[in-house]
Amino acid sequence: MAANYNNSAWFYDRLSGLVYGRALINAQVYLLQFIPPNSNLLIVGGGTGWILDELTRIYPAGLKINYVEVAANMMTLSKKRNCGNNEVTFINAAAEDTLLPGDFDVIITPFLFDNFTEQTLQKVFNYLHPQLKTGGLWLNTDFQLTGKWWQNILLNTMFVFFKMLCGIEASALPDIEKQFSQTNYITIAEKTFFGGFIASRAYQK
Repeated sequence: MAANYNNSAWFYDRLSGLVYGRALINAQVYLLQFIPPNSNLLIVGGGTGWILDELTRIYPAGLKINYVEVAANMMTLSKKRNCGNNEVTFINAAAEDTLLPGDFDVIITPFLFDNFTEQTLQKVFNYLHPQLKTGGLWLNTDFQLTGKWWQNILLNTMFVFFKMLCGIEASALPDIEKQFSQTNYITIAEKTFFGGFIASRAYQK
């Protein structure tokens, strides 16, 4: 069963702000600068949808966005966001269960893969990979472990909390970097946040 953040929709942003300050937001906003004008975007796991507000600040019009979110309560919040004159198609489903049009210029996966086991990560990645044009950009933000003792404590606390509340399947971080490297993606930009615990990377196919 896929993780579903319905139960946390009403407090998710406040909780993340309490724990991480603006780090989760800043990490995702950092990657938006790489999106070309008039792009065809796929956002998977957009959560409460604040990223749509940020995209509209950069591009009030011209974007075509497929916005995929499995949690209905998160989707309800997302639909209330300011999308400007951008064309947004909201899809309330797991990405791998969705018939997507493909031919995307950019895929955005914000804190998506940390919910998965290695097996599910590979399944979702293999479904999304052909959706991206050759030369397209994949913008990924996720947690990583860099050897600092507090990172393991914080990560394990998150896994236990969201496993109980939202049914996530992961109890350890999958090897996200491996999926990109073995599929020959090139890292064109990267930046870390929150003491290296959060990594934002722009890959090119």
